[in-house]
Amino acid sequence: MLKSISSIEDSKYFGKTILIRVDFNVSLSNGSIGEDYRIRMSLPTIEYLSKRGAKVILASHLGRPRGWQSGYSLELVAQRLSSIIRTAKVGFVNNCIGNEVRERIDRMGNGDILLLENLRFHKEEEANDEEFSRQLASLASIYVNDAFSTSHRKHASTYGAAKLFDTRLAGFNLDREVEYLTMMKENPIKPLKILVGGVKIKDKIGALENLLPKAEKLLLGGAVAYTFLKAKGIKTGISPIDEEHMPWVTKALTTYGDKILLPTDHIVAASPNEGYASIAKEIPDDFAGFDIGNETVQRYSMEVGGDGSGTVFWNGPMGQFEIALFSNGTINMAKSVALAFWRGSKTLIGGGDTLEAMKRSGVSEGEVSHVSTGGGATLRFLAGDEMPGLDSIDRS
Repeated sequence: MLKSISSIEDSKYFGKTILIRVDFNVSLSNGSIGEDYRIRMSLPTIEYLSKRGAKVILASHLGRPRGWQSGYSLELVAQRLSSIIRTAKVGFVNNCIGNEVRERIDRMGNGDILLLENLRFHKEEEANDEEFSRQLASLASIYVNDAFSTSHRKHASTYGAAKLFDTRLAGFNLDREVEYLTMMKENPIKPLKILVGGVKIKDKIGALENLLPKAEKLLLGGAVAYTFLKAKGIKTGISPIDEEHMPWVTKALTTYGDKILLPTDHIVAASPNEGYASIAKEIPDDFAGFDIGNETVQRYSMEVGGDGSGTVFWNGPMGQFEIALFSNGTINMAKSVALAFWRGSKTLIGGGDTLEAMKRSGVSEGEVSHVSTGGGATLRFLAGDEMPGLDSIDRS
């Protein structure tokens, strides 16, 4: 069991400088922030420590910059954070190591908050460089990880620097993620129904191998479904097929075929830009599937919406939902997951695309039991893979 920030006496935080690894990897467009869910999820941890008189240092990455690029600066995030947190002073410094950072920290008062510039402006972050880790660790006396979504990576801020602290704690967001996903992996409330879409089968195999024996149903959509359909000898046209993982798909169908539900009709088009789509049972040679069809939507909605029992886990959209013509399946699945929640089921959503799909469908965060901030990290955890960011945290 991870040692949480709430397990330490409040007085131990007063006057201490605390480095929190947060995940502020949000979408930026035309100088403004899009979905800020990850920022809001970090607030309980930040405010908890700030109100106890700690000097709070926040470290995050944003995107995949090549060196310093203004379009990947976290300054906009600092401004958003400052507008949300009214009980403390929020500052920003345009580096994450060095003398300027140290000077800013020295001038902080108890309870103040300082956001460091994008960690990935330094290539040493992803390389888990020893010297870079040492410089990060020298900024504070206590380390807190509240970024579950980056905890599957062995980076300086999640592993190398963390290991150099005597006290290494889990923030509230990370603690909650681990609690819910451990339940899902080890002892889900049955019946367990899994809804999987998106593009890549590879990223989902480990999680599915762990969850399928416990699941009552696996409902497939998105590009993932076409490889399963082709394995069953059903025409998929020019839809994307993952030939590399076809042997695993064939084995899964043989072992768990009675649990796996596949689309029986599709919204097809020659290309996503055609502006025309039709419904087909099998996909013609010159067409690709871009969404599940109405018949499939009805079947899946009945399965997911259920009777208020058990657990529903959703990862990945049902089609290319960013285009209105191909959004119906994803929108209906989001509403079905919300319906399952209101009827009493435990519902978990994992992955950035799935969160975006939920938002576009008009389903709020309060209409699911838990929204995981991690995509890859969620699947890696469920697969039982190594999680360096969790391994570096103290145990109770």
